[in-house]
Amino acid sequence: MKYSVRIALLVVLAALLAFPVIGQEEVQEQKLLMTYIPNIQFAPMYVAIGEGFFAEAGLDVSLEYLNEPDVVDLVAANEEQFGVVSGEQVILATAQGRPITYVYEWFQQYPIGIVYSSDLEISSVSDLEGLHIGIPGRFGATYTGFTTLLLSADMTETDVELDEIGFSAPEVFCVGAIDASVVYVNNEPIQIRNRAQQGDCGDVTDVAVLSVSDVVDLVSNGIITSQAMIDENPDRVQAMVEAYNTGLQLTINNPARAYLVSAPFIEGLPLDDDFRAALELLADQQDMLLEGLPDMEALYESHDALYAALVEDFDSDTLTQLEVLLASIRLWNADLLGYSDLQSWENMQDTLIALGQLDDRVDLETIFTNDFLSGQE
Repeated sequence: MKYSVRIALLVVLAALLAFPVIGQEEVQEQKLLMTYIPNIQFAPMYVAIGEGFFAEAGLDVSLEYLNEPDVVDLVAANEEQFGVVSGEQVILATAQGRPITYVYEWFQQYPIGIVYSSDLEISSVSDLEGLHIGIPGRFGATYTGFTTLLLSADMTETDVELDEIGFSAPEVFCVGAIDASVVYVNNEPIQIRNRAQQGDCGDVTDVAVLSVSDVVDLVSNGIITSQAMIDENPDRVQAMVEAYNTGLQLTINNPARAYLVSAPFIEGLPLDDDFRAALELLADQQDMLLEGLPDMEALYESHDALYAALVEDFDSDTLTQLEVLLASIRLWNADLLGYSDLQSWENMQDTLIALGQLDDRVDLETIFTNDFLSGQE
């Protein structure tokens, strides 16, 4: 079970002083391999670069966006040293004899779920029986998460009508072609809800989400490195983890600041002069709030207040990406950031076996480590 959510009593300066700096005069170039495309959901990486946390740790970090299998291949071969991939990819790579190790669990909650109209009476997975459900395809995290949901209720795909729709859930859902859709819970539900509020989603006025994380704990996206890197250069692994952790913590504490820092990394991110000025003011106010070190409930209330202050003056098109960031923070946060739990790996391995993607079990305790986390027991 995940740790209870609260704000870490962290002052960024104190964290920086704890970094295992490689050498104040020796900054080493370091590539971090990403998946997908530049997006606000990668704000912690942008913050760690933009606010100088990586540089303070002796690392000149650049980002490269690739397909997930390519990230695994390059890190396993030690051609590149660090990447961000899902936990299932680590298990599958290990089963194929490729030596990678998961050193930081970024997403503490699995980000997949099923979005549906709030008018539907759905209280459990079994209520999905007979529904027409969209899914990007029979691959990746969405398919893994959906299969896990079905397994939790002793159901199979034959109990629903599954339709591969690509990554177009908002469009397909809002024309009424499906009853529900498998989605990333921090993204598409926000888009669909905004459409519904604008009267652009048929008869739907609001949506609800059935999250995988409410049913089962699965390991999700995190930072990987090669076993060779851990053996030969553990100080650089420590530096990478510590600096990224500080970027993640700042993002959680002050999403307005994180959005501003992320903007140069994301082409087309909404940020006109008025929106920038509003975010700068709110970011400064959040800094003052954090001086009192509020608990996590109070911090989340401040996030809600941030959005409420902006919605008075800005439309949903401007605010959608900020909403995605706020929703993502709820998936990243934990009592101890980065901590990986053995049970979540066991649950993921069970799912991969059920999917027929994994024939034999691997020794899970050899494929992840919490040794590079500060504050662990």
